[in-house]
Amino acid sequence: MITHISGNVSKKKELSVVVDVNGFSYEVFIPAAIMKILDEKVEENSELKLITYHYHQVDQSRAIPILIGFLNEIEREFFEKFITVSGIGPKAAVRALSLPFSRIADGIDSGDLTLLKTLPGIGEQRAKEIIAKLQGKVGKFGLIQDKETAVASDVKEDVRNEAMEVLLQLQYKKKEAEMMVHRAITTNPKLSTCEDILNEVYKQKSKR
Repeated sequence: MITHISGNVSKKKELSVVVDVNGFSYEVFIPAAIMKILDEKVEENSELKLITYHYHQVDQSRAIPILIGFLNEIEREFFEKFITVSGIGPKAAVRALSLPFSRIADGIDSGDLTLLKTLPGIGEQRAKEIIAKLQGKVGKFGLIQDKETAVASDVKEDVRNEAMEVLLQLQYKKKEAEMMVHRAITTNPKLSTCEDILNEVYKQKSKR
């Protein structure tokens, strides 16, 4: 069982890094929220140490070893709890955990269905299952100091507010509208008009 890995980052991908360790290269998958932190703080060829979750993905007649990386053991523990929910495997969790773990834990504990539905690949039914399985069991993970860093964005506050107003007029709840606008801008920080934001919101919503 591989519990951690230390080496130099030779390549960064969308949801993984390739780490060179004494002549061997390992691809380590990284949950989306953690990958955002690494993109900001870790350059290629710099040294990196990760706590890892190691499992074997069964593919036809073979078992492929997979490593998933975290910055600390508490993050790994939250990940292990998250994948106890029926239908959420490790690779799906890597994509789904796109918000800071503390924020997701808060959402689970408060039964925030709207928040959980914004996670990639998590629809309403799966969000309900997450709450049913984990509510009241993830409180300590809400204490993780992983608040979102500010996203460099050209979007002006009045444009954000205008998009919010449109969504409220369309009968979306305020909290849901805030999350939709935030997710659109996080995905594409170069949005410049209300129409751009709403088009991005629609595009993301149509994928769900």
